[in-house]
Amino acid sequence: MLMIRLQRLGRKKSPSYRLVVSEKARDPQAKSLEILGHYNPVAIPKIVELKEDRIKFWLAQGAQLSESVNNLFVNAGIVTGAKLKSVAISNKRQAKIDKIKAEKVVKEKKVAEVLEPAKEQEVVVDEKAPAEELAVPTTEEKFIDVVEDLKDEVAPVEEEKEPEAETPAEEKPVEVSEEKNQ
Repeated sequence: MLMIRLQRLGRKKSPSYRLVVSEKARDPQAKSLEILGHYNPVAIPKIVELKEDRIKFWLAQGAQLSESVNNLFVNAGIVTGAKLKSVAISNKRQAKIDKIKAEKVVKEKKVAEVLEPAKEQEVVVDEKAPAEELAVPTTEEKFIDVVEDLKDEVAPVEEEKEPEAETPAEEKPVEVSEEKNQ
């Protein structure tokens, strides 16, 4: 089966690509049947040079497209259809992302509960009860409690200490004894 895919060229951290037609089982760096164009994503603006007539010829012969090449051709208007997902996320990484999102939702719910206006509650005043028991916490106090709970969950960040400036030592006055010659 023939495949149209990218062949990486260029220096380290400065990639450029060739669009080549080759056997699917072959290494992309091996000899290809034909070069169909060039793609340089680093250049500003990105450079995409395609031989449209040759690309259409190879597609008519039954050549398949890689995901990245399909997305390039959709942008260029050679192929119609939707873009394909060319980057896969592992199950382990997806589980980690879902866990972080869930923790964020829980924290937002805690804060939202505190910030909602407190419903008016009837307070039964018992004259014999101490004043501390009668005090109803305000919304601000509830918010402060939630923020303190969240601070406990997050690891404290160490602050950088500025080096103290050296203070010059105090100069001691030199005692001068005057001898009088008589």
